[in-house]
Amino acid sequence: MKVIPQNPINQFNQFEQQKINEIVQKLRQIERKVIAHEMAHKSVAGRYAGTVNYTYTKGPDGKMYITGGEVSLDLSEESTPEETIKKMEIIQAAALAPSDPSPQDIRVAQTAAIKKMKAQIELYLNKEGKTSPGSIIEIIV
Repeated sequence: MKVIPQNPINQFNQFEQQKINEIVQKLRQIERKVIAHEMAHKSVAGRYAGTVNYTYTKGPDGKMYITGGEVSLDLSEESTPEETIKKMEIIQAAALAPSDPSPQDIRVAQTAAIKKMKAQIELYLNKEGKTSPGSIIEIIV
C-alpha cells in the first residue's frame, strides 16, 4: 500500500476554512443574541419604543452580521403624575426586559425609577393639597 502525502496547501486551506466557519458561527450567535435583546426592549415598551437600529460587521464570508443594536425608549414625562407613573413602570420593565441588561439599560431603568418617584411625590402632594412639588423638591434627571 502506497501512502500519498497530502498537499500542504490543501491542509492550510482546510484549516483556514475551519477557522472561517468558526468565526461565521460566532457571528451568527451574536446576531441572534442582539436581535433577541433589542426585541425584548421593543416588545415590552410598545408605543414608547423607537425604531431598532443595528450595527453590522462584515464576516469573513463576505456577509453582513448584526453585532450591536439599540432602541430608544421615551423617557419624557406625561401630562399627569398618574400617567407618568404608569409610563415609567413600562419603561423600567422594558429597560430590564433582556436576560442580560447592559449598563445603559440599567441607567435607563434607574432614570425611569427616579421619574416615577418624582411623579408619586407630586401625586401625593396634589392629593394632600400641598404646594406644588417644584417648590419643595426638584429632581433633575
